Amino acid sequence: MEMIKANGLSKTFRVARRRPGLLGAIRSVVDPEVRKVEAVHDLSLSVERGEMIGLVGPNGAGKSTTIKMLTGILVPSSGEMSVAGLNPLLQRRELARHIGVVFGQRSQLWWDLPLIDSLRLLRHLYRIPEERHNANLAELRSLLSLDEFIDTPVRQLSLGQRMRGDLVAALLHDPELLYLDEPTIGLDVVAKARIREFLLMINATRGVTVLLTTHDMDDVEALCQRMLIIDHGRKLFDGAVSNIRERFGGERALVAVLDSTALATLPRDANGQPIIADLPIGVRLLRAEEPRVWLGFSRDAILAHELVAWLGARYSLRDVTFQEPEIEDVIRRIYEEGLLLQEVGIS
Repeated sequence: MEMIKANGLSKTFRVARRRPGLLGAIRSVVDPEVRKVEAVHDLSLSVERGEMIGLVGPNGAGKSTTIKMLTGILVPSSGEMSVAGLNPLLQRRELARHIGVVFGQRSQLWWDLPLIDSLRLLRHLYRIPEERHNANLAELRSLLSLDEFIDTPVRQLSLGQRMRGDLVAALLHDPELLYLDEPTIGLDVVAKARIREFLLMINATRGVTVLLTTHDMDDVEALCQRMLIIDHGRKLFDGAVSNIRERFGGERALVAVLDSTALATLPRDANGQPIIADLPIGVRLLRAEEPRVWLGFSRDAILAHELVAWLGARYSLRDVTFQEPEIEDVIRRIYEEGLLLQEVGIS
């Protein structure tokens, strides 16, 4: 059975337009001018149990609205949905026992209480049996190394420490599904790595399904095999992370280490760096730093093995590697150039 199933989800908000000036403010109250804002439009998705999916989009794309509908916080304007076999609107309280939620900008912990007290209070909110709660708390506090700050008031914790506490709070009741909204925002490299390792572990060992919304493409690459891109509330792409790079990645780079004999025969530029002449169409020299040369090429121009064969036929090679474009650069290019919008016919 699918963990999440949504068909034709849409959400439209009615927003009152504020008129300028004092008279305008009075008129806005007496005769409000209301406009409709479509946050999500005809969104359909399916998430299998045990999947980790990245939900990606710019600010205002509809990511948070989508999650709020799937958790039962918001009522969709139209469409149908099922989460963990339940209707989020009609069975919201029961659904809460099956899901965990972590918002990077907000916390479900009590600000002035020591972290341990917040985690103990959650046992009563979720009505978790004491033995089960104690076992989960012991395991999770060990996995995320909470002991060094577990007696510290939440308001005194660093952002990384609070996020680890929030992850434990979201998992104490053994949820099947975990919603993560910007879980690594503002964290340093070490804290991000620890949280990513933890999420991969609970997905592998507990089978927790994860729906991740983030602006950090490193999170998506590290955690998710599948990515859903939305913009203006519309689904633009749903598929493997590797596929998005292949389709819209632009240039790849071939890094070739040339033999010293081959280097000696190459012409030089004004700075004394080697030049690769008569390159195939669609291939360009990015840079050269002895003994390496970087050649940029697109997938449409030439296949990787063909370029290696062309280079090997002319020069003695010691090593060859390839560099793929950064996924963050790919996503930026998609938005800046409207590539997916063009594909689905959205202006």
